[in-house]
Amino acid sequence: MLYHILYPLRDFFFAFNIFQYISFRAVGAAITALFISFLLGPRVIKMLTRLQVGETIRESGPESHQLKEGTPTMGGALIILAIVLPTLLWAKIGDIHIQILLLATVWMGMIGFFDDYLKVVKKYPDGLIARYKMAGQIILGLIVGFLVITYPTVSELRTVISVPFIANGHLDIGWLYIPLVILVITGTSNAVNLTDGLDGLATGLVAIATLVFGAIAYASGRFDYSDYLNILYLPGTGELFIFCMALIGASIGFLWYNANPAKIFMGDTGSLSMGAALGTLAVLLKKEILLIIIGGVFVAESLSVIIQVVYFKYTKRKYGEGRKFFKMAPLHHHFELSGWHENHVVVRFWIIGIMCALLSLTTFKIQ
Repeated sequence: MLYHILYPLRDFFFAFNIFQYISFRAVGAAITALFISFLLGPRVIKMLTRLQVGETIRESGPESHQLKEGTPTMGGALIILAIVLPTLLWAKIGDIHIQILLLATVWMGMIGFFDDYLKVVKKYPDGLIARYKMAGQIILGLIVGFLVITYPTVSELRTVISVPFIANGHLDIGWLYIPLVILVITGTSNAVNLTDGLDGLATGLVAIATLVFGAIAYASGRFDYSDYLNILYLPGTGELFIFCMALIGASIGFLWYNANPAKIFMGDTGSLSMGAALGTLAVLLKKEILLIIIGGVFVAESLSVIIQVVYFKYTKRKYGEGRKFFKMAPLHHHFELSGWHENHVVVRFWIIGIMCALLSLTTFKIQ
């Protein structure tokens, strides 16, 4: 918005010329997101406490988590606000990439909000029925896939994905593209949701992964950088850097209140929307495969749940009694029950997340 209002005034006052620079607007978005989080955070916590919108801890979880019963939840609404407002303020709101990202973030935020509302306010133990949640994710994937194909950055790349470790490597998957988009967005939103089980864990990991996508967005939108790194040149994707910085600012701002001991939880409102944002970033930047490395911890958390369920069913069928592969799934609970303090699990998973981020960036010079 500021770009459209102030940049045209550069002919009258040269200082407004600064609004053409993506880096300036990205920093502005990050600072604005932090400011919104710090300003509204205490008010949101007080409001949720007054309304008695507190987290219900499942009895099957680690015993230490019972102390978190009643902690205000649905704080993801604050995260979404701290993402959307700075993006609208600092990005080119007419850019199709920004519009798709905001759609994905708000769409899944609404589904997550409804899920939290049913669990916390209406006291439905399972919240929104799984098939309805899945339907919402699939519909979003269809919409994003359709928009990417209909309004491609480069027409020749509409159904193309990047292949890591190969210089300018890409593969046109044709009609499989939309199913892939659905898989990426659904998988990522659910993976972040599964990871959101410890104070600050998912928030920090999302910030780390988003920083990588921000760097990729900035490089992909510039011919000189993309040519040097041997990655696809995607004109216009530089605006995604502004969204990424807003998401990072919102995550760090929320982490101020979400760090152990958490004063507020994001709930499905935050985890589903942030996961959808990451998945959509991967789609828009043609980095669907690289997402597996960038979000390595999210992948591990999801796989741990799948392994636990499959192994339990297998042993029940073979021995008549289901057995657990992990002490508890998702994976972070396994380490908690192995004697790791919650803070140790969170920080060590963050470190692994940083390692995955660095590894993903090194792929550009290996190719």
